[in-house]
Order: sequence, then C-alpha cells, then structure tokens
Amino acid sequence: MKKIGYLGCGAWGFCLQRLLAKKGFQVVAWTIDPAIKERLSSFEEHPSLPGETAHENMRFTTNLQEAVQDADLIVESVTSKGIRPVFSQLKELKLPDCPIILTSKGIEQDTGLILPEVALETLGENFKSRLGLISGPSFATEVIRGLPTSVVVTAWEKEVMEKAKEAFNTEVFRVYPNSDMIGVAYGGALKNIIAIACGISDGLELGFSSKAALITRGLHEITKLTLASGGKRETISGLSGLGDVVLTAGSLISRNFKFGHLLAKGDTPDVAKKKIGMVVEGAYTAVSALQISKELDVDMPITEIVWRIIYENMDPKDAVKALMLRSIKEEHL
Repeated sequence: MKKIGYLGCGAWGFCLQRLLAKKGFQVVAWTIDPAIKERLSSFEEHPSLPGETAHENMRFTTNLQEAVQDADLIVESVTSKGIRPVFSQLKELKLPDCPIILTSKGIEQDTGLILPEVALETLGENFKSRLGLISGPSFATEVIRGLPTSVVVTAWEKEVMEKAKEAFNTEVFRVYPNSDMIGVAYGGALKNIIAIACGISDGLELGFSSKAALITRGLHEITKLTLASGGKRETISGLSGLGDVVLTAGSLISRNFKFGHLLAKGDTPDVAKKKIGMVVEGAYTAVSALQISKELDVDMPITEIVWRIIYENMDPKDAVKALMLRSIKEEHL
C-alpha cells in the first residue's frame, strides 16, 4: 500500500485525506494541533465537518518528519499564508523523491508569488520538477459526501500531473490536467475576492441581476490580471476560473461569500472572520491582487472596492455607489 504524507487537517485537507484513504492509500496526516490529532485519531467527527470521521487507512501526527518519511506522494492543505513557514520546516527534513501537490488557493502578499512559486523559492529550484497544484470548484462538505465534482491539476512537468491525476481521480471526483500553472493558480486565488463581492451584494439584497454583473465583470478582472501575468485566457474560462467563481459566488457554504454577506449586514472584518471560524483566503488575496494590479497597471475596480471595505472600513453601500458611478468603457478586453 502506497503512503501519502498529508500536510494540514482542516476541512479540505481531511476531505481529500479520506478520498485517498478510501482508494487504498495509507495516509499519514500532519497537524500542528495536538487536540485535533487526538480527536481525529479517536475517530471523533471533524470539527468543521459534522458527522464525518476518519477512515481506517488514515493516521494523524504532530511530527512533520513522521508524516513525510518514505511517502510516495506529499499533499499540502494548510493556508496560503502558511505555505512559506510550513515549507521552510520541510526544507530542513530529508524528503523522499516524490511529487508534492498543493491544494491551497492564494497569492503571497508582497512577493506576488503564486503558491507553487512560494514552495519552489522555499525548497529550492531542484524541486520544480516535483511540484503541482490542484484547484477547481469543490466544497469539502460535498466532496466528502461523494457528490460529483470536477477539478484540475497543473504542474511544470507532465509526469507530476499524471501521477496526481492517478492518485486523486475517482468515479465522482474527476481530475483534468492543465499545463497552465499561472492561469490555474490565478483563477483559484482571485475567485475568492469576487465571492466576497457577491456575498456583499446578496447581503445588501441587490438581486440576481447585480450578482450576474459582478460575476461577469469579476471574471473580466481575473482574466486581465492572468493575461498580464502570463496565464491563458482559456484557463479562466474553465474549471479553475469560471467554474470556481460560479461555485463560490452564490452559496453560504463558501466562507468567502459568507464573509462578504456578514460585512454587508454590519459585521466588522474581525467579527465576520471569528463567526466563520476558518481562514478567509479572499481577504488575504485581495491585498496581493491589488499589489500586482498596480505593478502591472491593470484596472481591477471590484478587487479595489473589496479591499477598501475590508481594510479601510468603507461602507458596503458606498462601495456599490462607487462602482455604479464609474465611467463606462467598452466591455471586452
């Protein structure tokens, strides 16, 4: 039985761990939280996934070396902010010669690096041929129930994409290869910002027409920044762009959408984050996206408005007015 070393035991990580365990892999999952380790090892339900417990092929540890030692595949599901510190710890260990697949979505603040680039910068250039990324429209609460889901896997090397596809693909969890690393990463990260905007729209009860406009114009922003950064337009029209936006922009299952909804109802960003109880990646990525857009001279009004609501306490109602009063230009790129 092949071993998978898994980094992170949040809802998404636990969901994929169980998917892999059910396929027959021996999954050794690492967490920094001893209480979570004990809880999941005792087959108690996951704190973010009511009623869901570990599979018999899953084991949990707080020892990072124990998780990755002799692994045939290493998978990451921490947070975008946690990639660098966790991979800095990995660098100090003797790692097996196996693919490393990231599943977090985001862009690092200040550096503007996509997460595989953060991992590469931390581990060293010799790891480029081993790194990959899975992204696409997927809720942990649905995947863990076996509901049909389709995602994409990208990597700098085709062999890594194929190995990841082989490991994760099931009858109900479809994994499609896509060689556009930048496009896949940007789509997965930037859609969270648009989800926050749509949550604000719903919270203000602006209607379906308003949300349709936000989704469409939001995709326009994502496409512009992706193209300016070297990604492909067709990737943003696929699962990791359009698909992910559609999923996260219309449901309170999405923590980013829920975050925006709470902001519109009067909560401060800190209070909203506390209510959600999990990392809101869109709030982190809004900073990164705005930094990159200014460097590349790409106009991203929705992203900027979301940033102002979160970090400058702009009233969501005033934000809507600001967007509606912008000068109208030709729609297409």
